[in-house]
Amino acid sequence: MDKGTWIRTVILALALVNQVLVMFSKSPLPIDNQMAEQVTASIFTIVTSVHAWFKNNYVTQKGKQQREVLRKNGLSK
Repeated sequence: MDKGTWIRTVILALALVNQVLVMFSKSPLPIDNQMAEQVTASIFTIVTSVHAWFKNNYVTQKGKQQREVLRKNGLSK
């Protein structure tokens, strides 16, 4: 994986860990929310984050091949 993919992956992992901690009332901020709101927000964040990460990074073999084609044709960094 390239540098940008690693950075996005690490940031995604930090966001997911933060959401799980918030869900179990381990938030670094002293904000008290209802559990239903926390679960809903966490599920939404997890699903959309994983979807965006998967779609925006070349993690599959097919994606890696596509990236190489783009690089060879000068369409990517």
